[in-house]
Amino acid sequence: MNGLRNTAVPGGIGVAVGILGTGSYLPEQVVTNVDLRSLVPDADPEWVSRKTLIEARRFAAPDEATSDLAAKAASAALERAGLTAGEIDFIIVSTSTGDSPQPPTSNLVQNLIGATGAACFDVNAVCAGWVFALSVANGLIQTNPDAKVLVIASDIYSRILDFGDRRTSVLFGDGAGAAVVGRVPDGFGIIDLDLSSRGEANGLIYVKGGGSRLPASPQTVADGDHYFRMDGRGVRDFVSTAVPPALDALLRRNELKAEDVDHFVPHQANGIMLQELVESAGFQNAHTHLTLPWYGNVGSASLPVTLDDANRNGSLRDGELVLLAGFGGGMSMGACLLRWGH
Repeated sequence: MNGLRNTAVPGGIGVAVGILGTGSYLPEQVVTNVDLRSLVPDADPEWVSRKTLIEARRFAAPDEATSDLAAKAASAALERAGLTAGEIDFIIVSTSTGDSPQPPTSNLVQNLIGATGAACFDVNAVCAGWVFALSVANGLIQTNPDAKVLVIASDIYSRILDFGDRRTSVLFGDGAGAAVVGRVPDGFGIIDLDLSSRGEANGLIYVKGGGSRLPASPQTVADGDHYFRMDGRGVRDFVSTAVPPALDALLRRNELKAEDVDHFVPHQANGIMLQELVESAGFQNAHTHLTLPWYGNVGSASLPVTLDDANRNGSLRDGELVLLAGFGGGMSMGACLLRWGH
């Protein structure tokens, strides 16, 4: 575990960093479990619902790319924060499905929203990526307290799914979530962050082709090497064994317990897996926020999409304790403990 405690806690010497506004964007096309059967003939709608708790997901339009989704989520977050794109100093985009290998998707977002003064870069920690990006934003603001950072996650998994793989392809959808991060009054914002990676488990989630080890070729396309692959059982074992102890350690480090958490916002991986995680981590008394039934697993965007949903529906109150948890390919995990309010 890599603890990144925010020094802007009582007795600290840093600045308090928090979320000034959230936003999200989900494509218009709704793909229900019944609709999905035209792509995955052996995916019985009742089976999908029972095994995943997912009822529908969104797919991007043919003319939509990852940067387009990200820009719309960013614009929504800016509006909620009461800021313009010109006031943003940094743009960080978390994605594992960027528009192309180069340039960074963040630079395309900058151009789309007109944030001409922002420095831009991408982060790829797959489904844990948005929390990793949030930790980078926290560090940037610690060294430049007046900075405003757009932290975006955007993924289009529908373009890399093998619809012949029933157990994986039914889980994913497309979307983007964003937050404007900046200085907040002392006593609010990020309390602590924890990042960890288990590189020995890199074979649980991967896209084999298209990189420097296996460059794109007619053969890699014919072999389906550009499709997303996942060992579902291995991922479930990783989450059940690695995530609860890490979240417990984060809380104990701050002299807190699971029952102190008001809101739990996890990566929306699989509904059954999340039920097991809540139980094993002891968050039965917390409000666990879910958007998975309507949007599926939206990659790294699932956490900020769900956070925005909770924010927009008025669930989050000033002073409440919020725990964010992202986990996914690599394998990597990121958790953030924050006091809501700005």
